[in-house]
Amino acid sequence: MTTVLLLRHGRTASNAQGVLAGWTEGIGLDDVGQTQVASLGQRLRDVPLAGVVTSPLQRCVETTNAVVGARDLPVTLDAGVGECRYGAWTGKLLKDLATEPLWRVVQDHPSAATFPPSDDYEHESLAGMQRRAMDTLRAHDARFTDEVGPHAVWALVSHGDVIKAILAECLGQHLDQFQRITVGPASLSAVRLTATRPFVLRTNDTGSDPVDLVPAPETATDTDATPGGGASASG
Repeated sequence: MTTVLLLRHGRTASNAQGVLAGWTEGIGLDDVGQTQVASLGQRLRDVPLAGVVTSPLQRCVETTNAVVGARDLPVTLDAGVGECRYGAWTGKLLKDLATEPLWRVVQDHPSAATFPPSDDYEHESLAGMQRRAMDTLRAHDARFTDEVGPHAVWALVSHGDVIKAILAECLGQHLDQFQRITVGPASLSAVRLTATRPFVLRTNDTGSDPVDLVPAPETATDTDATPGGGASASG
């Protein structure tokens, strides 16, 4: 029953070149990405984070470092929120992948998409990726609730498809609809988990003040929605 800030890593050269990086090692942020995550760190500087859980891939670790800054925050590397395991698609140009029959499955029926095996990289289905990401999210939610309380706010630093899959689940959408969601580099999305349902507080945000995402202690355990929409701390 915590508030989770879902942060996508900043831009990489692979993103700019249209390459599906996947679990390729040594993919760090490019100059644009470094600027993006520095701005993200500034936006989050006044948010009292209880900790950060991050994909172990370099681009996410660099994003995490920018978010943490000089703060003494616990950071956990967890492959459960690592990039989707694209198998033989890893390292390929998106324009080339778009000519393969599987591309249309990924676009139109992702719940049926399993990436092809490879000698070099593990592969999985998009549905399997969503399950392990949600299992990991719920496990850390329970941990932060036990250690800090239901008012805790923590950050999860991950990848576009992973965050889209989490948001789809929290919105009650079938995975086949997750391509309707956009999650840009260094964007912030946020969900609040409760005993009855998740609340989606923000998606693909790259500019607003996230301080109003911190719940007041008296509302941190609310599980019901407010008819009419209610009001945030900022109005």
